[in-house]
Order: sequence, then structure tokens, then C-alpha cells
Amino acid sequence: MVDAARARKIADRIQRIVAEMLDRRIKDPRLGFVTVTDARITADLRDAKVYYTVFGTPEEKAASAAALESAKGVIRTEVGRQTGIRHTPSLTFVLDEVQENAQHIEELLLKARESDEELAKRASGAKPAGEADPYRVPREYEDEDE
Repeated sequence: MVDAARARKIADRIQRIVAEMLDRRIKDPRLGFVTVTDARITADLRDAKVYYTVFGTPEEKAASAAALESAKGVIRTEVGRQTGIRHTPSLTFVLDEVQENAQHIEELLLKARESDEELAKRASGAKPAGEADPYRVPREYEDEDE
């Protein structure tokens, strides 16, 4: 096991190597506009997950995933050569759904804002159901000497 700082440095290095490989060396026509967003490696440096995003239709995303799987061996060889660690980690490519999740959250926030505005419009002319001052006020007693 290695310390977390070294594992993070190696993961960052793997991310840069994979991004450079996809940009310059992998010429698969199925590979769409792929962006490597993150890489994470296990504490024993045996397995690495590479997160990526693809812009396009679901068919283009599936084609890009197939292209990444077919180029995995070449990319892994280059990762091993450039990192210089004893055991080259196995690579797993994972579609990063952060963009879709962020878009979904934005849509939900927009719906909530619209609902709040509609509720504020309805409440603007509303009157309380009971008395104007619903809180009890202590009675003022008259002098008992009278």
C-alpha cells in the first residue's frame, strides 16, 4: 500500500497520459469528442478508473466507449512506460455523468423557483384566516379599589 498523496499523483499522471493518448495517438473513427475528467487509482496501485465525458447522442457515446475498450491495451502500455511503476495498473473507462446530473439539478432548481414565484403571487393579496393578530394579549385589569 502506498500513501494517498502518491496515489493521487499517479492518478493525475494517468489522467494526463490518457488524455494525451486520446488526443494524439488513438485514431479510431468511432472515438467522438472525449474529455478525460478524472482518474482514480486503488491504494495498491493495481486498478485505475478513468472517468470521461462524450458529447453527442447515445449512439455516439456507445461507439466512443467501444473505441476506448479496443484501445485499452495500447493506452495501458503507454501508462506503464511513462509512469515507471512496477506493476502497470489495469484501466477501466467509466462514463462520467456529472454533466447530466448537473443539468438535471438545474432543471429541478428552475422548477422550484417557478413554483416559489407562483406561490408568492398567490400569497400577495391573501388575508389571515382568523383575527389579524392571532396572539393573545394580556388583559389590563382595572383597579380593584374602585
